[in-house]
Amino acid sequence: MSGLLTDRIKDEMKAAMKSGDKARLGVVRLILSAIKQVEVDERIVLDDQRTLAVLDKMVKQRRESIRQYGDAGRGDLVAVEEAEILVIQDFLPQALSDAEIDQMIGAAIAQSGAVSVKDMGKVMGLLKTDMQGRADMSVVGAKIKAALAE
Repeated sequence: MSGLLTDRIKDEMKAAMKSGDKARLGVVRLILSAIKQVEVDERIVLDDQRTLAVLDKMVKQRRESIRQYGDAGRGDLVAVEEAEILVIQDFLPQALSDAEIDQMIGAAIAQSGAVSVKDMGKVMGLLKTDMQGRADMSVVGAKIKAALAE
C-alpha cells in the first residue's frame, strides 16, 4: 500500500502528461524514480514520511547544485534547478516561518534539557520528524547551534 503522497504524485504525472507540460512531467518522473529507487533498494513501500524525506533530499541536492552552478557562473543551469525545486516543493507541506522554527527550537531545547552544543543531536532528533520537508535542516542546525552557544 503506497502512501497518499505517492498517489498524489502519480496523479500529477498523469495531469502533466495530459496538459503537455513537459518540464513539469520530467520533474515529476524524477521524483517517482527517486521514490522507486528507495523502494527497490530497501525492499519496502514508502509511507508519506519516507516520501517526504526523499523529496527533502531532492531539494537539498538541487540547492547544492544551484550553489555550485552559481559559483561557476552558469545562470542557465541555476534556472533549471530552481524550476525543479518549485515543482518538488508543490508536494512538500507548507514551509515553516522563521518565527515558527525559532519557537520549535526553543521548545525542543527545553524538552531535551540541552545546555551546550554537545547536546545538539538531542534537539535535532526531536525536531527532524516535525520539520521534515518544511524547513532547510542545515539552517535549523545553524539556529540550534547559535541558540546553544549563548
